[in-house]
Amino acid sequence: MGLLSLLIRDPLAFILLAVPLLYSVIFHELAHGWAADKMGDPTARFMGRLSLNPLKHLDPIGTLMLFFFGFGWAKPVPVNFNNLRRTGKAIMWVSSAGIIANMILAFLSIFMMQILPSAGYGLTGEILRVMARINIMLAAFNLIPIPPLDGSKIFMGFLPPKYQYFLSRIEPYGLFIIIGLLYLNLLDPVINFLSWLIISVINLLLFK
Repeated sequence: MGLLSLLIRDPLAFILLAVPLLYSVIFHELAHGWAADKMGDPTARFMGRLSLNPLKHLDPIGTLMLFFFGFGWAKPVPVNFNNLRRTGKAIMWVSSAGIIANMILAFLSIFMMQILPSAGYGLTGEILRVMARINIMLAAFNLIPIPPLDGSKIFMGFLPPKYQYFLSRIEPYGLFIIIGLLYLNLLDPVINFLSWLIISVINLLLFK
């Protein structure tokens, strides 16, 4: 993404870009907590995580990953799934909330590029382009159905209980599986396909 090189080239541009990028991952987690709260689990609210204060959300490693590799994460919002109403569907909605938040941010970034005459060039255009790209990447990455990513919980909602149990059993090892697949570039086709789907949906909404 060249974001760290931007810090050396143009510190002001980096700061102006860093803030919306960091809030992309914060809004992702905030959406999970908000959805869980609306569906009966107040855990995130009681722990002060329904907040826009970045210090309550940022994960050091996830933040570095965002600037080095173009995707990252915040500290997961705590959700007690046992508190949720209509547990099966509620888990799917709570898990989808972060992805939907990133898709909305991507949509708004692209929409702003369409309606602002000056957004096609200069710093404003660069910020909006990177915002759209990062949020599409975050949404696509989290749609991958490997625990602990959100896509796995959405996918589990369509599976029989025995397969749900299998996915839940591999969750403690999921992060290592994901890192290994990323290192081998095996997830690239999946991320590219999911990104294409998201872009297609956004284009459909913008140009219908």
